[in-house]
Amino acid sequence: MNPMLNIAIRAARQAGDIIIRSADSVDTLKISIKSKNDFATEIDKRAEEEIINILLTAYPEHGVLAEESGYLNEGAEYMWIIDPLDGTTNYLHGFPHYAVSIALKRNEVIEQAVIYDPVRQDLFTASRGKGAMLNNRRLRVSKQRKIEGAFLGTGFPFKNKKNIEPYLDIFRDIFSSTSGVRRAGAASLDLAYVAAGKLDGFFEIGLKPWDLAAGALLIQEAGGVVTDFDNEHGYFETGNIVCGNPKMHRALLDKIVPHANKVIDGV
Repeated sequence: MNPMLNIAIRAARQAGDIIIRSADSVDTLKISIKSKNDFATEIDKRAEEEIINILLTAYPEHGVLAEESGYLNEGAEYMWIIDPLDGTTNYLHGFPHYAVSIALKRNEVIEQAVIYDPVRQDLFTASRGKGAMLNNRRLRVSKQRKIEGAFLGTGFPFKNKKNIEPYLDIFRDIFSSTSGVRRAGAASLDLAYVAAGKLDGFFEIGLKPWDLAAGALLIQEAGGVVTDFDNEHGYFETGNIVCGNPKMHRALLDKIVPHANKVIDGV
């Protein structure tokens, strides 16, 4: 296993321990409001500090882009992209769907990825060109080819209300043909589920790099396709993502494209 991936796994597990130790006492946590419906707790910050400490102790020349801290050593060749607790709102309500997400980017290419679910102790990992794994079992995206009967994941554009109408238009065109669409509230874990074939596909508007960096590599290494709504690789810039196996990705994109010009990129 790549030594950088090993360090990321260690950091994710340590952060997961911090998160789980306080899961039954969230009513005592200090909570800050970053924006409407966007919260951070002292656990987010402690978990992020632990991750950064482990990563930069091992690789002090590396940079960091983290949800709570922003950039450290911006411009470094190697950049860790960190979401210490994706699904904070779920966590605060005792809804057991949240994760630690860590990715390593080298010169604009994601090379390593870890998503850790501390509730189920599920560890999703990927190294570019080496495949994706869940608890040491190799992952493949699902074989579902059509939206008819597909089981999909999504997320609501709650940070930019101007995208609600185009999102609802997209959702309306997709939902009626599926076997179900789930909005579970932690995009990184949803993307990991696409890589594992638990979801047939996923789409969302307005994600941040730390929401999608690790999950995108997992899906690609599991045989899937990840693009923005223009069928390009600009999802880090736009925040808009659609993914699945090649057939499912194409089918979702066909539903999204007629409404994509109404979507405001970014959050």
